[in-house]
Amino acid sequence: MAMQFLSLSVYSSFCGIGYPNIYMPSLRITHSTRAVATKDVRAYMGHGLMKRSRSASIPILGDEVSKKRIREQIPNVDLSSSSYDTAWVAMVPLPEFPQFPCFPECLNWIIRNQHPDGSWGIHGLHPSLVKDALSSTLACVLALKRWNIGEEHVRRGLHFVGSYFSSAMDEKLHSPIGFEIIFPGMLGYAIDMGLDLPISQNDIDVMFHMRDLELQRVSENSSEGRKAYLAYVAEGLGKSQDWQEVMKYQRENGSLFNSPSTTAAALTHKYDAKALEYLRSLLQKFGSSVPTSYPRDIHTLLCVVDKIERLGIGQHFSYEIKNILDRIYRCWLNNDEEISADMATCAMAFRLLRMNGFDISSDALSQFGDASFFFSSIQGHLKDMKTVLELYKASQIKILPNEQVLDELGSLSSNILREALSPNSEHGLQVLSQEVDYALKFSFYANVERLEHKSYIENFKVENLQVLKTSYTSSGIDDKDLFELALEDFNLCQSIYRKELQHIESWVKEKRLDQLEFARQKQIYCYFTAAAMIFSPESFDARMSWAKNTVLTVVVDDFFDQGGSREELVNFISLVEKWDGNHEKQFCSERVNILYSALYSTINEIGAKASALQKRCVTDHIVETWLTLVKAMMKESEWARTNTVPTMDEYMANGYISFALEPTIFPTLFFVGQEVSVDAIGGPEYHNLNKLVGIIGRLINDMQSFEREGKEGKLNSVTLRIVHSRGSTSKEEAIREIQSIIDSSRAELLRLVLQNEGSVVPRACKDLFWKTSRTLHLFYMKNDGFTSPTEMVSAVNAVIYEPLKVGHKFSEVN
Repeated sequence: MAMQFLSLSVYSSFCGIGYPNIYMPSLRITHSTRAVATKDVRAYMGHGLMKRSRSASIPILGDEVSKKRIREQIPNVDLSSSSYDTAWVAMVPLPEFPQFPCFPECLNWIIRNQHPDGSWGIHGLHPSLVKDALSSTLACVLALKRWNIGEEHVRRGLHFVGSYFSSAMDEKLHSPIGFEIIFPGMLGYAIDMGLDLPISQNDIDVMFHMRDLELQRVSENSSEGRKAYLAYVAEGLGKSQDWQEVMKYQRENGSLFNSPSTTAAALTHKYDAKALEYLRSLLQKFGSSVPTSYPRDIHTLLCVVDKIERLGIGQHFSYEIKNILDRIYRCWLNNDEEISADMATCAMAFRLLRMNGFDISSDALSQFGDASFFFSSIQGHLKDMKTVLELYKASQIKILPNEQVLDELGSLSSNILREALSPNSEHGLQVLSQEVDYALKFSFYANVERLEHKSYIENFKVENLQVLKTSYTSSGIDDKDLFELALEDFNLCQSIYRKELQHIESWVKEKRLDQLEFARQKQIYCYFTAAAMIFSPESFDARMSWAKNTVLTVVVDDFFDQGGSREELVNFISLVEKWDGNHEKQFCSERVNILYSALYSTINEIGAKASALQKRCVTDHIVETWLTLVKAMMKESEWARTNTVPTMDEYMANGYISFALEPTIFPTLFFVGQEVSVDAIGGPEYHNLNKLVGIIGRLINDMQSFEREGKEGKLNSVTLRIVHSRGSTSKEEAIREIQSIIDSSRAELLRLVLQNEGSVVPRACKDLFWKTSRTLHLFYMKNDGFTSPTEMVSAVNAVIYEPLKVGHKFSEVN
């Protein structure tokens, strides 16, 4: 018999069956149901107001309506009711009169929320939730039978369980946590209660055998994690459980693991005032039902922020995100148990708070990197990959070279994730496999935002259910709204990018740069870096400044590297030093004419726009960065011409400049929407940001190009280390030393970018330096991706040309 998952409706009919021989003190009955309903994303996609004009960069009204709706929903935490947990709470007896239920309102909720097919639970969302439906339904049947009410509801519930019982033994279906222990345990309770189960004795024996095998498997692990896990699923063990031991896991709020079902099960065996107060507080907050886990507000809000940022739409909700993170930061400072007691929540809070500029220490994660601690937890025992992935992401947010806590955490988590990805792993990742593979392939510091956004959008699951002991939803935001907004934003941006790239191509021809035979034609790569980092539709001037200056630095680099004679190089530098419009008769060659004319007109145009935005002249500052660059390039040219071998200090002092990042980054700072003061661009903070990203770029390039450059007779940091060691340093040792400098420079760069106290450079400006570092790591991940004609083609196509690969996104179970 195939299970029918119907669209959920709210059923308000009430059986009318009374509660014979039961006194209901202070009965609080609510007639509202909290069952979760789904809506068809196509209804939104087909609505005219939800569409954005493809030919303009200004969204029409529908987009603003969607954003407004999302803004209103963002702060809301809407935990779905758990039929399973509500049933266990309903079974708790009144302490003074154990023959009566302590929470009769839960019984009322159970009766009012049975589905037409006889089941309970989140309904009509995903076929793989049949085990969840079986578990929830049997728990509700037990609760009603426990107090001898709802006979018809019990009959229909048992009919559902019998009809789909074979699914309980199907190992291919997704199982809620502890199902192999809890469900057979509830079958045992049902038999003890005298319920007439419409299930063959053979099938019941199979379930009991599955439980025995699971308990045997679990018992082979003697860790504290095993004990914690068995305490978490204690309702399935009944009298065989040591409830005194279970109570050792009680939290400050009175709960066991923040789980209403575990807490309620304990109360049926052992009275505890704090546990009872925890359940009472839940019903005061939620009415006549309970969620499957509480509190869960912080984790839910963190997931909302993370989801919005990863979809690439965070710029629309910066105010709301800041409010949420301010609140969570206060909880972090107060060592809130909801954060400190949950590894995934703590790791996510650390990552999002630190990346948004909050000054927090990684010490809070210190115990998580200890393998013995990790495997002593429930998550460690279960090898919960969502938790491990959060730990891995957190481990990469290093701002100090010696953050050993994060190094240990990264080593542990990456090893577990790689093991889980292996074909022989016993811990299937299911829908997480793509995300884990992507995270391991592209480190946080070696990717660009737009590629991350695209991957996340394409793999985004609308109505993404979570599963603990039962399934639940937690956010008040409609995922379809987020998905649709991200989809429209990305599509609009791609159309803009393609037009802007055409503009860059026309500009190259207009300036005759394509006529310089020595120059690499890398304008597509140059524009790609701009679009991938500065992606919002309205940032046209910033992208143009970035792309044009990058094209110019590539051509000038080729000119000094191989294209120009010494006379031409001296002539070019002289022209940059004078920087005036009366230069027609001062060119020693047509190549100098083309190159200088392009530089002069472009920088003056960009400078004029930047000056208008900043309300002061900044063109001279931009020209100064170019003069500094060409002098550094000239020094390297002289070293090569005279066969001079510089010291490492000399090489690096010149090399971070000659790598040619500042003439691209500096003018773009004026277009990112912030006022940039003279103090900001003239002080030590800016100098350090510029130097660090230059060092990273120079060294990461040297590591990937030293073999090619060695064949060409050129020196770089790798060969210089070998040369100056007089052969005592091997190639591998030199590379390790350089990698260490890159790692420490990257951590220091991120520290400066995230630092608020004493900072005078606006955060939006500092972000450009960090994004540049990430782009460099992406380009030089495997080899010299900028020089390679093919290495970066797929990334370019993904951001600029290839449309999103998305269809209707059905629910997935995590």
